Amino acid sequence: MKRLFLLRHGEAGFSEGTDFQRQLTTKGKEKLNQLGKELQSRSLSIDFMFCSTAERTMQTAGIIQRYVAIKEEIFLKDIYESNLGGLIHILEGCPSHAESCLIIGHNPILSLLVSHVSGENYINMQPGMLACLDLEISDWSMVGVNTGSLIEILQ
Repeated sequence: MKRLFLLRHGEAGFSEGTDFQRQLTTKGKEKLNQLGKELQSRSLSIDFMFCSTAERTMQTAGIIQRYVAIKEEIFLKDIYESNLGGLIHILEGCPSHAESCLIIGHNPILSLLVSHVSGENYINMQPGMLACLDLEISDWSMVGVNTGSLIEILQ
């Protein structure tokens, strides 16, 4: 069994730059710190993290890493530009030794992935929302439709 965490970046403001350059708001940072404290109280650790290279997702990762031990990480622009199939392909590339994986990314793709993997109705993940899924697979290459169960949503 594998455990998958999907985290939508925290609340981001609008700026003069591009969408890719948008940064977290003060409220977004505060909510992520609250989430981080909750995860820390559970002594959570993550074997592998994929994170979009958009500014707001990298800021989100930086905050979460203050509270959660993340053993390995890769930052990919492909997550920002991805569709559902592309995100599944990225997830399939998670090292087989990793028992848990965190993806920090964007909507609507993260919400679609939750529904696709769990078979649950579409859940519109809000900024800073974390979905936790247990996957009934032995290797990340086996992830697909209805291969997991949604365990909880935190925000």
